[in-house]
Amino acid sequence: MYGKWREDDKQRLCATAVSLFLGRIGRWSEREIARSTLSLARSAQANATVMLFHIGANLTDNMYQGIYHGSKKHEPDIDKVLKRAWNGGLERIIITGGSLSESEAAINLSRTDSRLFATVGCHPTRCDEFKCDPEGYLNSLKKLISKNADKVVAIGECGLDYDRLHFCSKDVQLKYFEYQLHMSKEFNLPLFLHCRAAADDFLDIITRNRTDIIGGVVHSFDDTRDTVNKIVDLDLYIGINGCSLKTEENLEVSEKIPRDRLMIETDSPWCEVKPTHAGFKYVSTKFPSVKKEKYKVNLEDQVKGRNEPVNIV
Repeated sequence: MYGKWREDDKQRLCATAVSLFLGRIGRWSEREIARSTLSLARSAQANATVMLFHIGANLTDNMYQGIYHGSKKHEPDIDKVLKRAWNGGLERIIITGGSLSESEAAINLSRTDSRLFATVGCHPTRCDEFKCDPEGYLNSLKKLISKNADKVVAIGECGLDYDRLHFCSKDVQLKYFEYQLHMSKEFNLPLFLHCRAAADDFLDIITRNRTDIIGGVVHSFDDTRDTVNKIVDLDLYIGINGCSLKTEENLEVSEKIPRDRLMIETDSPWCEVKPTHAGFKYVSTKFPSVKKEKYKVNLEDQVKGRNEPVNIV
């Protein structure tokens, strides 16, 4: 995907992603994690390939069922989407859960393939779902995690999104972001974090609760270099995708993220690297695509404008 990076940079990204993935449940000792990470990285280097662990894909989205804005345009093709991902070299994919129902769907999908895993949590724009019965909603999330410990690898997607307050107010987001954080320590799981136009409040909450947080990644990052430094100081990772590469300023900030703290993702079906983005000139792999109205399910073509996990390559 990013032709500007050297091969050794890609190997470090691989090792970083593997490290977070293997450490996600907390049942591995530091020595075991280090040994496994080093072994996998060396294996990838020896085979002149890059092992890719995708940290965040919204595979339960209706687009993969052929439905766009409530209108069906083509038959479901999630099986072809996954086949393209595996053929493209992805080793593992984490399916993002953004609500109680979506988290359950993510787990169900993950059970169709040993290479799929899931997160469980509530996205900031959906935190109104807590309001009717906060304790009951939280307990339902916890039950999902407890019953599916073999598949759930992170708490989230949770965080703050001040760009979309029309979906959920600031006060509600703040309350239920913090409400979810203690699950990290309770289940010994890292956090899959979201922060959009809310860095000050986000960092304040993370800092105050850091001892209750096992670790985590701030995904889809599009903030400043100062925020990069503060996230790194909190011993968290940073994930980038097409939304992180829109402007020249975005590129300059992304380049300053320490390689051992950097992860790559697609956030598919969203956040593709568009031709209008400053980062598009560094995209070295491209795939044939067809408009959704003309798309016939097949293995060769993607749907134009719909991002896929394989685009991480």
